Amino acid sequence: MKNELFLPSLGGVGGGLIMKIIKYPSESEWQSLLTRPAMDTTSLFGTVQRVLDDIRIRGDEAVREYELKFDKVELDALQVSESEMAEAQSLISDELKSAILVALRNIETFHESQRFEGKKVTTMSGVTCWQKAVAIEKVGLYIPGGTAPLFSTVLMLSVPARIAGCSEIVLCTPPNREGKIHPAILFAAKSAGVSKVFKIGGIQAIGAMAYGTQSVPKTYKIFGPGNQYVTAAKQLVSLKEVAIDMPAGPSEVQVIADKSANPAFVASDFLSQAEHGADSQSILVTCDETIVDAIVAEIEAQLALLPRRELAEKSINHSKIIVVKDWDEVIRITNQYAPEHLIIETENYRELSEQIINAGSVFMGHYTPESAGDYASGTNHTLPTNGYAKAYSGVNLDSFIKKITFQEITKEGLQQLGPVIETMAAAELLEAHKNAVTIRLK
Repeated sequence: MKNELFLPSLGGVGGGLIMKIIKYPSESEWQSLLTRPAMDTTSLFGTVQRVLDDIRIRGDEAVREYELKFDKVELDALQVSESEMAEAQSLISDELKSAILVALRNIETFHESQRFEGKKVTTMSGVTCWQKAVAIEKVGLYIPGGTAPLFSTVLMLSVPARIAGCSEIVLCTPPNREGKIHPAILFAAKSAGVSKVFKIGGIQAIGAMAYGTQSVPKTYKIFGPGNQYVTAAKQLVSLKEVAIDMPAGPSEVQVIADKSANPAFVASDFLSQAEHGADSQSILVTCDETIVDAIVAEIEAQLALLPRRELAEKSINHSKIIVVKDWDEVIRITNQYAPEHLIIETENYRELSEQIINAGSVFMGHYTPESAGDYASGTNHTLPTNGYAKAYSGVNLDSFIKKITFQEITKEGLQQLGPVIETMAAAELLEAHKNAVTIRLK
């Protein structure tokens, strides 16, 4: 049993590319091996808080100034107009429109199935309790601009918000330097039921949705990914102003593979994650050492052809292939890593999937790429990263809902339950609590 680090010759692709291959590490080494690319946002808090405070005080005026400063665009109006929404319909192909609508229907079907059905429960004679699901009235959705128009995220956030019954769905996304939003984002927003779309990016978008401005409604919960400034802003406003979906970090995938896996499939899964950004991470875990060389060769070949090759190369430099001794170690190291996305490309994928307890979303079998969940199978792609899958779920219908409890006690019910309450309240020295029961019993 030994632990080795190989540096295959991938220099023909990017010069300094390093693929880390770790063989048979001891369990004491797992924690350090599974370390994510660090994203410490605390150093940004001072800068971010100053921008947030300015937006809270000055509203639209401050938002416009920061749009000019950060997004390099001078805006007359922050809200996307009806004419701009209509124009977007004609600016994308019929093929893309059709694809967006198929994805929308699948996302809708899956999230419709998550509706909460509360039922009345009699806990004892004369005492009835129940829950009712109520939509969060106003939600804010943030869609990054960055290096790609993430219209798929528009669907993932706005479709369940609409199904939940949110009365106001506010979307912010950064404009280009001409003050325009990508038409696919606008088409997806209109199709999915977004109430208002604003040309606002970064910290200023989070501040506007958290505090409200003259143009942007204040929302009660903010959803969506973003860069480290957006992440820091969400963390800060969540301390007292508004709820957020979940802690966020760079995107990640883990692949489990055996000799039945197609090396080209595995490499494509590795790289589809890597092209998200330089801080994304891809990990392959296997107990079959014989598949490693073929997968590395495929990664090299496919990487050379990617338009976003430079981004993917940086991600690959902190990605890993880990060879362990048996399936038990595969499962234990996976549950310790708690991946955002987990792809199982093995003969026994159903058996392995039953043992997974920490993951954001699981993709089973050789023909279920992560891309399916990212776009159109119906599951949500807004998922916990950075190990938060140990405690958090991905976005789902419940993310846009709060549950209110109700109870009704009859006179006869209080006669039975009252003495119990009186005894407990007296023991906690809360005489007024006891008296609220005693006065009724008398």
